[in-house]
Amino acid sequence: MTQPKHTHQTWDDYLREGTGPVQDKFLELVRGTRDSRHYCNNVIWGNLQTEDYARAVFRKVVDFHEIPDDVEAGVARRAARAQFIGQGGRTYHVLLSEQALRTNLGGAEVMRGQLTHLLDALALPGLKLGVIPARAELSLYPGHSFTIFDGRHVHVETFSAGLDVKDEREVAVYEKAFTLLERSAVYGREARELVEAELAVLT
Repeated sequence: MTQPKHTHQTWDDYLREGTGPVQDKFLELVRGTRDSRHYCNNVIWGNLQTEDYARAVFRKVVDFHEIPDDVEAGVARRAARAQFIGQGGRTYHVLLSEQALRTNLGGAEVMRGQLTHLLDALALPGLKLGVIPARAELSLYPGHSFTIFDGRHVHVETFSAGLDVKDEREVAVYEKAFTLLERSAVYGREARELVEAELAVLT
């Protein structure tokens, strides 16, 4: 049976039973993926979120979409995804905009914990973490956040829906976008310095 090249499902449908079942689906997707690339232009990538940060995110999701309050279930499932970093030869290439380090979700204490966690994550095996400085010259307009799974499947989230793209030509567009965005990112010591600078503002 041929799989659809696009799946567009509104959050009203996705979240009908709360955040937990949605995170279970993502957990299975992550479990079956060996190579993934993530571009996050305004928040920290899910697998690198602390529980407190994820809790702040899910609280806003529950309140905005007026869905069953299962924030703790969503947090637990999201935290479970982090276990796959460094396992089974999986690789993760993550691009965060500098704005993602600054977007305040949960208040200063939560953000201090999140940024400290990011500093620790820089040493995780299988993880390549880049930060795009706010003043870096871009080779492409920033656009929306997206994830590429094994070069075959792209997931995009909007305010109203989740979009899954599996058409080869469209996936190739996201591959090209990631490559262009990567040109503006810094890694290693320079990435650490950007995170540390934001952390210093909060202390």
